[in-house]
Amino acid sequence: MGLFHTVRRAAFAVLAGLAVLATPVHAEPRGPLVLAAASLQESMNAAADAWAAHHHPRPVLSFAASSALARQIQAGGAADVFVSADEDWMDTLAKAGLIVPESRKSFLVGALVLVAPAGSKLQLRPAPGFPLEQALGGGKLAMADPDAVPAGRYGREALVHFGVWDAVSGQIARAENVRAALGLVAHGAAPLGIVYATDALAEPAVRMVGVFPPGSHKPITYPVARLKASTHPDAEGFRRFLLSGEGKAIFRHYGFIAP
Repeated sequence: MGLFHTVRRAAFAVLAGLAVLATPVHAEPRGPLVLAAASLQESMNAAADAWAAHHHPRPVLSFAASSALARQIQAGGAADVFVSADEDWMDTLAKAGLIVPESRKSFLVGALVLVAPAGSKLQLRPAPGFPLEQALGGGKLAMADPDAVPAGRYGREALVHFGVWDAVSGQIARAENVRAALGLVAHGAAPLGIVYATDALAEPAVRMVGVFPPGSHKPITYPVARLKASTHPDAEGFRRFLLSGEGKAIFRHYGFIAP
């Protein structure tokens, strides 16, 4: 009888253990997946933290070039909100019927600048025929890919406007996004780079050596939209938060103009 009770107790223990293993584990709720332009890393993380402080699940953020993110959405990648560094890529998704049209809103404005390593004494004023080729001294000009990435397209447009693109087009170090271009200058791999002013402010290893006037390129605006495939209950709430007074104040803190 003692052996029987011992075996039965052991069997019950095994069954109890299996029951515990079979009990579903409730994971913390996940916030909406936000695909955002690489130039928004610091500011969007701060906005996500502020949203979470209001007792919402913190959004999951994914940063890359707007072109790469738009193509990811076109390919069926799951996401809830898209923030682009230009209107063209948002237009592409709108024409494909992939965003909620009434959710689209341009809410940030940026500036384009030339940067050099922090120790550089160089100063340049972008103007017609300015001596960019001489300033490079045979080195590379770091830019996001001017054939696809918004920061690179704005940069090429500005250089064409001032008549210096042809002189430096053979010295372009094409980066996959604006932060990669910034990194080339920060690490001394390129003597000059074209990035957004907000990127330059976020990287102490570089300094701004010139500012491109707004008329030299298309306005740098950042639109946000909710994706049509999104089913996350917080997607629209977070989009609205980005557009709110509290949200815009966060982006202003990081150097953006938020009308």
